Amino acid sequence: MILTALCLTFIVFWLTNLYPNLEKLAKTQGNFRMSDEAVASWLETRGYLQSTPKKYAEWVGVVPSQRATNSEGDVIGRCILPGVAAEDSPNYCGILQGYWGWSTVFKEPVSDIVSLRLGLTGKLMFWVLLVMVPTALVVGVLAGMREGSVTDRTLSTFAITTTATPEYVSGVILIAVFSSSAVGLKWFKGSATSAMENITFENFTLPVITIALYGMGYVARMTRASMAEVMTAQYIRTARLKGVSFRNIVMKHALRNALIAPFTVIMLQFPWLLNGVVIVETLFNYKGFGWVLVQAAGNNDIELLLGVSVVSVIVVLVTQLISDIGYVYLNPRISVT
Repeated sequence: MILTALCLTFIVFWLTNLYPNLEKLAKTQGNFRMSDEAVASWLETRGYLQSTPKKYAEWVGVVPSQRATNSEGDVIGRCILPGVAAEDSPNYCGILQGYWGWSTVFKEPVSDIVSLRLGLTGKLMFWVLLVMVPTALVVGVLAGMREGSVTDRTLSTFAITTTATPEYVSGVILIAVFSSSAVGLKWFKGSATSAMENITFENFTLPVITIALYGMGYVARMTRASMAEVMTAQYIRTARLKGVSFRNIVMKHALRNALIAPFTVIMLQFPWLLNGVVIVETLFNYKGFGWVLVQAAGNNDIELLLGVSVVSVIVVLVTQLISDIGYVYLNPRISVT
């Protein structure tokens, strides 16, 4: 996991520190009319023209940060924050030391921005999973119990439809039907901005339903396929021949084994929800983690973009670890070695 995290973050670091991005950063923070020589001088003073491995090591916090004196005689560097004297600043200031950088757009520490927006998206993810996972499992199990039946075809059509409908389409439809004056059903608010301070049924239902509908189809279809396969297994036929009731066959014998494959898909929803809510958060004006990702990329905020990437990498690796360990509890035949 550590090796994977280092490789992924290094790739993102290299891509965000390409010279065109650095040139844009210099002109944004300095002057758009800066000459090429002035841009190179600005970047050199602040250590951006060092080799990529050296800059990455500084960002991680395993080597001291470079310091220089600008044209005004002030000592500047990564470790020197606004309002802090150079002699009071540490030499090492990277991810390992808990310093994620300074946002050039929001003028705040990256860690403060990420923690605040991650908390907002975490609330959204919680309610989405609370609606999506149980509903998808019920739909998948009911469809897979009797493969080929009318119930199976109906629920499978519903699952495929929700998956095939993009979030920006279903979100606009839900807003038009349930929150606009065109139809007249003003049951919910079309904006979730107020939910950042106070979550209510009125301001949080539409974004939750929009995300849940899109992700529900994947989990339901995987559950249906796994359930249908398990129901044809030899031990299920044996249980039927012994006279075990259909309800007990499903609940005690088939369901646990059928949940192994859907469990993987459910765990994959966490990184998808973290970075895949960009459209929904933008559509409903909910300024969470996805919204910050758009702001960082659109405004060339390199430090904030790197901070977002670190969180994304950690979430992906941790969820994969949890899913691997979870297999053991779902299927005792699988062992951890």
